[in-house]
Amino acid sequence: MMPGSSLPLDRNLALEVVRVTEASALAAARWIGRGDEKAADEAAARAMRDALDALCMAGEIVNGDGDDPARPLATGRKVGNCQGPRVDVALMPLEGPTVCAKGSHNALSVVAMAEHGAILRVPEGAYMEKIATGPGVPADAVDLDLAPEEVLARVAAAKKVRVSDLTVSILDRPRHSGLIGRLFEAGARVILFDDGDMSGALSTGLPDTGIDLYMGSGGALQGVLAAAGLKCLGGRMQCRFMARGDEQRLRLRQAGIDNADRKYDIDDIVAGDVMFAATGVTDGHVLKGIRLSGGKATSHSLVMRSLTGTFRLLTAYHDLSRSAS
Repeated sequence: MMPGSSLPLDRNLALEVVRVTEASALAAARWIGRGDEKAADEAAARAMRDALDALCMAGEIVNGDGDDPARPLATGRKVGNCQGPRVDVALMPLEGPTVCAKGSHNALSVVAMAEHGAILRVPEGAYMEKIATGPGVPADAVDLDLAPEEVLARVAAAKKVRVSDLTVSILDRPRHSGLIGRLFEAGARVILFDDGDMSGALSTGLPDTGIDLYMGSGGALQGVLAAAGLKCLGGRMQCRFMARGDEQRLRLRQAGIDNADRKYDIDDIVAGDVMFAATGVTDGHVLKGIRLSGGKATSHSLVMRSLTGTFRLLTAYHDLSRSAS
């Protein structure tokens, strides 16, 4: 088979992807609570690179761990064994290195894959406004140009509940203080989280989280990954780049984004068939973290594919004295 052939994504690849996030989460877990976020991040990146290179695909990282080519998972790096489908990859080996170093909540390892050309490429360090919700909500309810109160009213109507029954997740940052006040005034519940922007959005599409909406702003890469996950779950998301000043607009243009004011719906961010996997490093909204005990570990992962709408919650038991399998 020729490298980089234009083949549809293999369903077996969807199950193999979770081995990648397990490997990086296990590597990061050795640094939980040790106060060294750099060591945690580097360990996760090396483990993820090695696991990706073992997959049967011709992959390219389109949204990775920075633009520095010396990084193990830099944007533009080729991954996989060059056999199988041509695949675009977006990833975060460790969302929340500071969280991991402190032993706090919502550290994750995440990978999304789609066919070549299907994933929106975002500049390193870019931020986005975001709004997200789970299945069953009409598209006209998820609109960044609507007032927050109107979004709440439309989502409540779609879910056939009162606004006071809705719970909104928001990253706890000073920039969100005005939004939080308006949500309180409208009567909604607000769940604030210190870190884990992606977890806050993804939790809107998963059962039993109690989260109906995600609102606010955060990293563009996290937005792409959350969109990939929510697409698998049948959710909705809309994002818009935050381009404040000529320098930020120039960086967006250099990345091929000519209209910085455009609103991106979920299919604009990730098109076609999408595979998504995440493994918890520390306990969070979406997944439990790694449990280490002697030479053994337990991991908790989520693996999904948009083509089938299937998502699996996997618990795996690892013997760390043996090679990964």
